[in-house]
Amino acid sequence: MKHILSPYLPEHATDTVFELIKLYGVNLKIVNERVTRHGDYHRDQNGQHQITVNSNLNKYRFLITLVHEIAHLAAFEKYGRNIKPHGDEWKSTFQRLMVPFIRPEIFPSQLLPLLARHFRNPKASSDTDATLSLALKQFDERSEKNYIFELPYGSNFRIHNGKVFKKGPQRIKRFECQEVSTGRIYLFNPNAEVELLP
Repeated sequence: MKHILSPYLPEHATDTVFELIKLYGVNLKIVNERVTRHGDYHRDQNGQHQITVNSNLNKYRFLITLVHEIAHLAAFEKYGRNIKPHGDEWKSTFQRLMVPFIRPEIFPSQLLPLLARHFRNPKASSDTDATLSLALKQFDERSEKNYIFELPYGSNFRIHNGKVFKKGPQRIKRFECQEVSTGRIYLFNPNAEVELLP
């Protein structure tokens, strides 16, 4: 199992992650990319703890995602199944499980202060922390995608499902964009990855 995991993780994180997987009896599956999520946790009908993580994540995002999902399992086991999925119990569990990893042997130095800030109050997804998300994205394999915040005002772009939008004004944190075919307005995170159209 460890040799299967190691290509997906920072080198000095593999042993600790492997110990967590054994401790919590995790059945880990590394799966093809899903656009809507990086990973998930559920308990199957046999009571097995099933965690899936997308195979296309860079090793730092893979580590954060895997520990995020193990934190769900650990929080449910400690506090019961009636807690909120991303409530205080999960946050404190996620923080505790991440502490051994937030070190310069594991994460590049430019990520450490961003991780320290993020884990003061972790969000349901690291993508909602735009600063951390953009910093993590620099370790992705280069793609032909652009971020919404980089696009010129009024430009058209396509999202993963083929729908085309026109970029509008920024409203506090998110951008108002109009779906070209229906005229409906949607809000986009500034760090959403899209395809700029000519």
